[in-house]
Amino acid sequence: QVQLVESGGGLVQPGGSLRLSCAASGIYFWFYVMSWYRQAPGKERELVASITGNGLMTNYADSVKGRFTISRDNAKSTVSLQMNSLKPEDTAVYYCNARYGPNDFWGQGTQVTVSS
Repeated sequence: QVQLVESGGGLVQPGGSLRLSCAASGIYFWFYVMSWYRQAPGKERELVASITGNGLMTNYADSVKGRFTISRDNAKSTVSLQMNSLKPEDTAVYYCNARYGPNDFWGQGTQVTVSS
């Protein structure tokens, strides 16, 4: 049974930081491209950042470049998203995603709210 369990969301003031983590089980983790997506109320889900299985290549949405950093620990089957200089427009539910070929798995999401 595949499970992706996110943690680390919460309420933070503008300019603050949060670190999201996603623990995977039931998959050969190192094969999978891991990504973080987010969905704000009334908006479509969008890709925030992704990282290849070996961790050598990353990709970021333009809106988060220079502020967010994705990383993974294949020994622990975890992927993290360090979010700095948070803005109110970063408020959304953040989802962990694992993709390899036709296999596509999602976590349940964690709420991030940026507000003063």
